[in-house]
Amino acid sequence: MADALLDDVAALLREAAAEVVVPMFRRLDPSDISEKAPGEVVTVADREAEKVISEGLRRLRPGSVVVGEEAVAEDPDLLRHLHRSGDVWLVDPVDGTSNFAAGRRPFALMAALLTDGVPVASWVYDPLDGTMAAGRLGAGTRLGDTPVRTDGPAPAAGAMRGTAMTTFLPQEFRRDVEAGGRRIGELLPGQHCAGREYLDMLTGAQQFVLFWRTLPWDHTPGTLLVREAGGVARRFDGTDYHPADEGRGLLVAASAEIWDEVYGALLAH
Repeated sequence: MADALLDDVAALLREAAAEVVVPMFRRLDPSDISEKAPGEVVTVADREAEKVISEGLRRLRPGSVVVGEEAVAEDPDLLRHLHRSGDVWLVDPVDGTSNFAAGRRPFALMAALLTDGVPVASWVYDPLDGTMAAGRLGAGTRLGDTPVRTDGPAPAAGAMRGTAMTTFLPQEFRRDVEAGGRRIGELLPGQHCAGREYLDMLTGAQQFVLFWRTLPWDHTPGTLLVREAGGVARRFDGTDYHPADEGRGLLVAASAEIWDEVYGALLAH
């Protein structure tokens, strides 16, 4: 069934990718890359793509507010809009900027719509392989035009495959996760692109992903998509993830059963 909003925003992300992001991939000059915070780079592609996407989203929903990653870097007070009523867009114009800046894949373009503080729609797009995931609260998730579910029969822990982003984990969690990884079939180090991790959950390439840092533009799009496909997204204390909360740690799994299994293997020590 056609969904005009899902289709319109998907088209906007494809446009930004085709006109701004992909033409700059592996064609950046050193002057096109800068450091916005220690260890965090930004490129001219991030800024230009965010401008294109933000303008397009405001046209689609007049009166809405856009909270983009690069705009927040300039004005952190924009995050207050996550608590406001009405329509608020979250935008990550190039997720995986460190990969993009180094000429590596993957990277993704992501957006989510919050209405009265509740995530109600989201999009994740990998422009290099053409994978577009989109979903609405209560209406499911689709990959391209195909509805997708992730909550089939759970494999045993020893047959599971997933990612643990341990770079920012506090030492006590890192020790437990690394030790518990021996109970998991394959524990991957991560792709430095949250969007691709979420797409890999939707395609069945992996059953879970674990993060410490949970910036809202990195995780609001993917967590909605996974939840609408039958999965769960919870903090390490078991509470549901919400983009406006300030907790740390996030375990996302293809089903509640898998979440419990992975939590028991990696974090319940």
